[in-house]
This record gives sequence, C-alpha cells and structure tokens, in this order.
Amino acid sequence: MELPFAESYKIKMVESIKKSTRQQRTKWIEEANYNLFNLSSDKVFVDLLTDSGTGAMSDKQWSEMMLGDESYAGASSFYKLKAAIKDITGFDYFLPTHQGRAAENVLFSSKINAGDIIPGNSHFDTTKGHIEFRKAHAVDCTIDEAFNTTLDHPFKGNVDISKLEDVLKSHPKEKIPMIILTVTCNSSGGQPVSLQNMREVKQLADKYGIPIFYDSARFAENAYFIKIREKGYEDKSIREIVREMFSFADGMTMSSKKDAIVNMGGFIGFRHEEDYDKASVFNILFEGYLSYGGMSGRDMNALAQGLYEGTEFDYLETRIGQVAYLGKKLKDYGIPVQYPFGGHAIFVDAKKFLPNVPKEEFIAQTLGVELFIEGGVRGVEIGTLLADRDPETGENRYPCLELLRLAIPRRVYTNNHMDYIAASLINVYDRRDEITSGYKILKEAPILRHFTVKLEKV
Repeated sequence: MELPFAESYKIKMVESIKKSTRQQRTKWIEEANYNLFNLSSDKVFVDLLTDSGTGAMSDKQWSEMMLGDESYAGASSFYKLKAAIKDITGFDYFLPTHQGRAAENVLFSSKINAGDIIPGNSHFDTTKGHIEFRKAHAVDCTIDEAFNTTLDHPFKGNVDISKLEDVLKSHPKEKIPMIILTVTCNSSGGQPVSLQNMREVKQLADKYGIPIFYDSARFAENAYFIKIREKGYEDKSIREIVREMFSFADGMTMSSKKDAIVNMGGFIGFRHEEDYDKASVFNILFEGYLSYGGMSGRDMNALAQGLYEGTEFDYLETRIGQVAYLGKKLKDYGIPVQYPFGGHAIFVDAKKFLPNVPKEEFIAQTLGVELFIEGGVRGVEIGTLLADRDPETGENRYPCLELLRLAIPRRVYTNNHMDYIAASLINVYDRRDEITSGYKILKEAPILRHFTVKLEKV
C-alpha cells in the first residue's frame, strides 16, 4: 500500500474554540456593523481572516524566545537575525521593523515622493495605501490571465512585460523610484511569480535604470511553486531557489508574520549601502534604534529560527497541501475559486458565487457575512471595499476580481477544520439564489477603509 500523506509535525499544545448558534452569529455580525474585523475572536469558530501572525510557532522558536538579548544597542539577537537574513536572502544590509507595513513605511519614506509612479503586480492593500498616502500612483502590470479564475496558469502572479515597459518608457526615470514585485501575489489569489518572469523584469529594470524591491511576505511559498511547477528547478532546494529569486532584487520588505511563522515582526533587506543609509534615518524615527527597530530580542530570535523552518520543503509541502485540500473540496462541488490554488489561501470568486448581488453592494463582503452566519467561519473581502475610492474622483473602484479570501494560518487547523469550512461554504452556495442584496456604507475612513468600515443592509 502506498503511504498516505501526513503532516510534517505533531501537536504539543491545544487551544479551545467555541461553537455558537446561527441566532447568536446573526446578532453578533449586526452588532459589528457587518464588518468581520469588528468581531471579537471568541465569537469566531474557524478564523481565516488572515494568515499574518496567526501561525503556531515551533518548539525551537519558543526555545529561541528564552534566549533573547534585550539590549537596546548591539544585541546578540540582532546579529543572529542578520546572519539568518544574509544566509537565506543574500542581502548584506537589513533593518528590523515591527511588521510588514512598518517596513513599507520606512522604505517608502526614503524613496517615494508625490507624483511618483510605482508599477508592480497587483500591489496589496497596505502597499497601495502607503503609496497613495504619499500622493503617488500604483500601476498594476499583472498578466491578464490572473483575472480569469478558471484558467489553469502556473504563474498567475507574473508581471506582463509589455505593460511594464509601457509604464517605464512613458514616464521619466526620476518619477519611478522602484518596481514592486509581490511574491506570491496576494491580490491575484496568492499566485506565484516564476523565476523566468523575475529575470525578465530585472532585465527590463536594468534597461531603464529602475531598482526592484520585492514584497516578500510569502517568498518561501513562491519558491515552493517554482520547485514543483517551473522546468529546471525540480531538483533545486527551496533555499537555492530563494537565493536566485532575491538575486534579481535590489531590496525587499518582509512581513515576517507570514512565511517566517512569527506572531510579530518584519524587516527590510538591502543590496546597496546607500539605500540602507537613507532608510536608517526613518527607521530610527518611526521604529526604534537600528539593532531592534520595533522588535524585542526574543522576537528577533524566533524570527531567525522561523526563516529556516519556513524554507524547509517538508513544512511547505504540508502547509500548501492543506490549502489545496480545501480548494479541491470546494472546486469538486462546483464552487468558483481562483485556480490553481494559491499558497496561503483559497480565494472564492464572489461575482460568480453571488451573481444576483449588485457590484455596488459589495459582493465579496456579502459572501463573507453569509459564511460567518452559516458556520462561524471568518474570511476577508478582497474586493471593492479593499480597493478603496479613487483618490482623485472619490468614486468606488471596482476591481476585476471580487474575492473572498480564506487565509489558512500555519500549523493551526486540522483537515477536519477544512472539511467544516467546505461544508459551511457549500451550504451558502446551495442557497445562493436567495441572496440578492448586500450592504451600503454608513461610515468609512479616507484610506484603508475595509479595516474599520461600518455597513448596514440594503
């Protein structure tokens, strides 16, 4: 008999979670103004809001926490993290930050000015928010295949080289401070970027003299997809692939709460000392001294260990395999999802799932509310709410994809939970024709509104 697949870890500690009734959940989501972020965690049975900081650290990571050096300057934990970043990414210079959006804030403060153009592959919400906060413009150059959820394309996170060159040649070099490549590309469904595409982006960037920075929150998952999908890399190790990925970049931002499997932390990696020097001023101003930058020594130790664990093939196979397990259950039932399945989440195509809800009534948010009411499962909208309003016209932006993201925390849930999630969503799908209206906005913030928006039923 062929041996079945089994997780590459065993469980040492558990945390109780509570079930609730449909009546309770209906009341709770109304009290939360139909914003899933406003729910307290004790009201959620399976929490798929995000995979950021929600993973379970290993015994070795917890051991490293006990060895943390909390010295303000020159802590041994800083040098341990510096060595791990150099070993895995190849970058000689780095700045620690408390999380990924802090890394963006520091880097962009040193690089981006009003009126600048920043091309990339479907910038995520905080990235776009930081760009537009500075009165600059994010330009999406993702391949068109990414927006067809039924198309089986191995690298839907790829940049369309023609689109990118159109941007680079139609604006002065001085107005394009960087190209941002997101690996994997969250907004297009957790989709990977091929090494061939990274190489082509680098060649084009060199032609026009533009630096490249990677949004690297899920770089290890991207490397896994390269290993199993890109010809010539099947015999390469994950870390060998990672080093080649970063060889095409001038720097990186990292939300370590994803692929480094920690609950808090981030950093910026730099190839060039002058970039490090410019950003250092803002790191001290916004985050803290250069050798801790918003992180405790114990967190830096756990992060250094997590970078090694997160780039192990067995771990990645287990992690991404669980995401695919859920995706296959949904796809087999006929539920429209982004295919092939992403690395960290299943993205449900809300437009196809709820065709009777008008786009002005926030289709993916409507689906997210219905899923919570059905089973106490909390996902997150990646659609019109997240897209915010156009900063110039003030009108809602309607993205090509209206998605409900079901982000799977690392080493947290079992496949029984995946079965429960699938059954909950299937029950909503079976009554989809009854769902004909959504929500309207009562109150919203001027930027990144999806975190705090208040809604009411139409």
